[in-house]
Amino acid sequence: MEQVQNMEQARFNMIEQQIRPWNVLDQDVLDLLSEVRREEFVPAAHQALAFADLEIPLGEGAVMLAPKMEAKLLQELAVQPKDKVLEIGTGSGYMAALLAAKADQVTSVEISPAIAKTAKANLAKAGISNVSVEVGDGVHGWAAGAPYDVIVVSGSLPVVPEELLQQLKVGGRMAVFVGEAPVMEAQIVTRTGETTFASLNLFETVVAPLQNAPAKERFRF
Repeated sequence: MEQVQNMEQARFNMIEQQIRPWNVLDQDVLDLLSEVRREEFVPAAHQALAFADLEIPLGEGAVMLAPKMEAKLLQELAVQPKDKVLEIGTGSGYMAALLAAKADQVTSVEISPAIAKTAKANLAKAGISNVSVEVGDGVHGWAAGAPYDVIVVSGSLPVVPEELLQQLKVGGRMAVFVGEAPVMEAQIVTRTGETTFASLNLFETVVAPLQNAPAKERFRF
């Protein structure tokens, strides 16, 4: 019983001390963070860190993003009940679970078969049925289900590939970390028309790059 109380206290503290101060004030998002049990998506070896303000390693260079980052992206994307979502980099399945609670359908692409298998098991255990986990390289998107209302890229990219932008519906939103260490920007890119896009910088950060991320063109003088 005491363990459960400690867990709930840790969850409450995460929301009040990490997430609210990051200007995540959307009550739907805050409620979701109480409902979707983050600890059930964290590897057993790191259970004690389930609600900590840091990235949690998942193996093979993959990580769970810090809770406040996931919450901020979720708030800014404003996912709607009819939305079709693409996530690139499934990781533990936690972000897919949050997205699935707000969207109609989530396709999540994971390059590592072992990590994808664990994510599938985590999602099934949580009773989430509207996420399809695909094993593959999503760095250029997932054309099979395009176009999407929302795209979430869970690793960083030096530049956003054109193919990825083209998989957004007009009016669609993409959350993506753009740049190279030591400076990257978390951005929301909105497709405003057939050939036009608007980007909003949310915060600076450093996130591990997606595997096979396209190299940025180097200028030669």
